[in-house]
Amino acid sequence: MRLAHAGLMASVALMAAAPIFAQAAPAGPASSQAAPAGPPIVAFEVPAEPGIIQREWVSGLEHPWGIAWLPDGRALVTERSGRLRIVSKEGKVGAPVNGVPTVATVGQGGLLDVSIHPDFARNGLVYFTHSVGTADANMTALSRGKLSGNMLSDVKELLRNPTAKTGGAHFGSRLQWLPDGTLLMSVGDGGNPNIKLNGENIRNQAQNPKAFFGKVLRITREGAPVKNNPGVLNPKLGWDQRVWSMGHRNIQGLARDPKTGTIWATEHGARGGDELNRLVAGGNHGWPIVTYSIEYNGKPITEERSRPGLRSPVSVWIPSIGPSGLAVYRGKTIPALDGALLAGGLVSGDIRVLRMDANGQPGPERRIEIGARVRDVKVGPDGLVYVLTDEEAGRIIQLRPAG
Repeated sequence: MRLAHAGLMASVALMAAAPIFAQAAPAGPASSQAAPAGPPIVAFEVPAEPGIIQREWVSGLEHPWGIAWLPDGRALVTERSGRLRIVSKEGKVGAPVNGVPTVATVGQGGLLDVSIHPDFARNGLVYFTHSVGTADANMTALSRGKLSGNMLSDVKELLRNPTAKTGGAHFGSRLQWLPDGTLLMSVGDGGNPNIKLNGENIRNQAQNPKAFFGKVLRITREGAPVKNNPGVLNPKLGWDQRVWSMGHRNIQGLARDPKTGTIWATEHGARGGDELNRLVAGGNHGWPIVTYSIEYNGKPITEERSRPGLRSPVSVWIPSIGPSGLAVYRGKTIPALDGALLAGGLVSGDIRVLRMDANGQPGPERRIEIGARVRDVKVGPDGLVYVLTDEEAGRIIQLRPAG
């Protein structure tokens, strides 16, 4: 695995040599911030996190993508090919849930994240993201249904990206509920420079405040705009009313710290330049105007690493770890992880353990070797950590304290 990505090490030298230019920022929301001097850059190899043991909890899943817990301790797991399954508390995988709509299994697309409504015990609502359309015209969508037994009923599509794209890349698709009952949803930028929209790179849409591409949306349980979203509070910004933050490439890790309320996200760079970000309403994270990433052919995307008015990442991974799945651990079951961010890596095949200091800055990073592509990371109701592996015979690995 390390050898397969050894070529990315060249990006470290390229990034170090690239100049940083401070330029005037475009007009933006009042909540944007001036970029700091620069985030710490984390190398591919970091020391191991001690005191954690692993056991296989589930096997035989086909490219699992997301996991969510039901109130009774069972888990819902999506498979990218379009199946939703219920896993018992003992780790037994049930038959596919009936009633899941057909999804577009195009490239990285398919049935993606899953989350239950905060009041699931009363309403039984399950929310899930997925791709719709064809290889030539596809979109990221959000649907929901009511779970009863092994059946979804009253399935309804709540939202879809109104603009179709070609190819099978960068759907985004993580979900995160907020305490006020609103829902965050990430949408990818649409793809690399080979994908065009209106004659230009589709990724430029991440800076189009009216487009869903490269955004985090904030919506009600019905998929409607929230009354205090940036574009609702200040229509002069020109933001779509559902957009909450912008300038993202492809967020596949999204989590809220239950203690501090901080919203964290991990997102893919291209070649190097994966980011850990603190998200705020109205924030513009700069992609592709500013980035530590370079093109897959080794050419610069931009010479700018930061710009006043655009939010800089908290830390950057060079070379790429391929971040996917993110959790904030709060609890006593694994005391050593209390307060840590747990970021899964598709490329690195591990969990990155990040701890913030008193000033909110990241300390030395550690890793928990999984040995497979990590698609999702969640803390279970038992206080243990559950890791989904992106494999044809995908597994769920349970992490617990040694001894």
